[in-house]
Amino acid sequence: MSVPQFWSQPLRYLRWASHEKPAIFYSIILGSMGPVALVTLPPIRRYFGDVDPEQIPFSYPIPKGPRVIPKGYDDE
Repeated sequence: MSVPQFWSQPLRYLRWASHEKPAIFYSIILGSMGPVALVTLPPIRRYFGDVDPEQIPFSYPIPKGPRVIPKGYDDE
């Protein structure tokens, strides 16, 4: 029996690879799930209430008013 070619008979090749070369078969299955997950997972997350975290600030906020100097830490 000859080995089926992927591009000419993809379903027959996947069936053959699942029996003869399971590592190739599972890598094709897992690799094809990546682009599908990019499209489907964000709406599912939002449906279940998982929100995106708040943006991380790039600078330290500058407090308004004079600087308060702590008391009780003097060496004297």
